[in-house]
Amino acid sequence: MTAQQSTEERREALKEVFLVARSCERCPQLAQTRTQVVFGAGNADAALMFVGEAPGRDEDEQGLPFVGRSGQLLNTLLGEIGLQRDDVFIANVLKCRPPQNRDPHPEEIERCSPYLWRQLELIQPTVVVTLGNFATKLLRGDPAGIRTIHGRAEERVLGTRRVRLFPVYHPAAALRSTVNLGELRADFARIPELIAQGAPEQPEPVDLAAEPSADDVAAARAEAAEVPPQPAAPADQPAPAESQLGLF
Repeated sequence: MTAQQSTEERREALKEVFLVARSCERCPQLAQTRTQVVFGAGNADAALMFVGEAPGRDEDEQGLPFVGRSGQLLNTLLGEIGLQRDDVFIANVLKCRPPQNRDPHPEEIERCSPYLWRQLELIQPTVVVTLGNFATKLLRGDPAGIRTIHGRAEERVLGTRRVRLFPVYHPAAALRSTVNLGELRADFARIPELIAQGAPEQPEPVDLAAEPSADDVAAARAEAAEVPPQPAAPADQPAPAESQLGLF
């Protein structure tokens, strides 16, 4: 069986991924127009993880996800179910703001998704809440829209981990419609119950005798995403500040 990483080991691994991501140039237009990479923020050992679409203007300026009006609503909804931001981890499908907040392009999602898969692998959440269409379609691997499937929990294997996947409306959509807001609030009310159910039964662990090397795993992931393996961060690159990465 594979050795389980401690919370601190997974936390440090997340920092290493961030060091690589913050200088990523896989999407030339996004790299040229962003202020900074918005990697994600929250508890490295969270049972609950949120995945949104992409950073907006406020997020691009501050380097943290969901800090604008949508983030304020998300904070309110978390408070209504007895949670705070430092209880969860929040990330996006794209780590860079698209110009003028346009929709992510398919090739941008494809190039950026390895970072999200790695976050899911290291954080090991029990429940993953997808906020809106882009996150929902990516993690479900299905084109069904959020309007028809929001509030329907299901078990899904994401990478090496089986989670309870729970699609809901994006907070931005709720800000535009009182109907959407009511449905989002009702869906949020179910989250504590999903967490209380605990993690689903996990896939069989990999046998160490047959386990591929780290280089093989990185190359396989990169090939699956049709992007070249990302080089490690330079040894002399300074470690990120805790506040910059947003880990609690």
